[in-house]
Amino acid sequence: MSNAVFQTNLEGLTLRNRGKVRDVYDLGDKLLIITTDRISCFDSVLPTPIPSKGAVLTALSRFWFDFLKSEVKSHIITFDVNKMPEEVQRHADVLAGRSMLVKKLNIIPVECVVRGYLSGSGWAGYQKDGKVCGIKLPAGLVESDKLPEPIFTPSTKAESGHDENISFELMKEILGAELSERIHDISINIYKKASEYVRSRGIIIADTKFEFGRNGKGEIVLADEVLTPDSSRFWPADGYKPGGGQPSFDKQYVRDWLVQTAKWNKEPPAPPLPEDVVARTTANYRQAYSIITGKIIE
Repeated sequence: MSNAVFQTNLEGLTLRNRGKVRDVYDLGDKLLIITTDRISCFDSVLPTPIPSKGAVLTALSRFWFDFLKSEVKSHIITFDVNKMPEEVQRHADVLAGRSMLVKKLNIIPVECVVRGYLSGSGWAGYQKDGKVCGIKLPAGLVESDKLPEPIFTPSTKAESGHDENISFELMKEILGAELSERIHDISINIYKKASEYVRSRGIIIADTKFEFGRNGKGEIVLADEVLTPDSSRFWPADGYKPGGGQPSFDKQYVRDWLVQTAKWNKEPPAPPLPEDVVARTTANYRQAYSIITGKIIE
């Protein structure tokens, strides 16, 4: 694990915040976002990094920002460290392949979740009252069923602790009806476009979340990471079978190990991961990248 980057402390740069996975530095009108190899589950950062994870998330986001550019603008300036300011280039040995220079935005304070299949908290909600975030679904669905149409299920953005699902009506109260409708439509459209593409490559995107902001012109801009194993559930299509949980290319493997093997109660601190779980998780992330892009992560 010697090549893993758990956290950065870059001399000469101002750390703005350290999230569960990303270290963000303030460069005036720009931000430097570094994706580390930290992994979080159940709102806790695990003490064990996942080598290559940051590189995979960054490379996948790069692929998707380009793939979706005809649908929505992004905050990306460059992924190339050699095109970043001189004070950033000094740290190229750490930053190459895991960083992006982006425009500052007025971030919209809602997580924009799109679900095409019934899983996770959506499945839990459906079991209670047949609804997901206030959306009534057909009776008789089973876990992992494909929904008749993708649904938009926003949630609050928590600085710490759990995000909480909210109804679209509440989102409109928070943001206003016009902005909410525009974000809804963009989210559904890019989920459908991405889903159609990866389905042809043998992957199902069960659900995903997007983050948006607005630039100085008031335009909606896609931000943060996009359609990665950290923000999405990726299932292999050839093994898809509704009626239970699915094999996945995301961090569900780690979640399952924490609950089923480690018997963790989901209260911090999280336990360390054994080498075999780390290796399997690294392989899952790298495989997701290879299948989606047709390339191999270096």
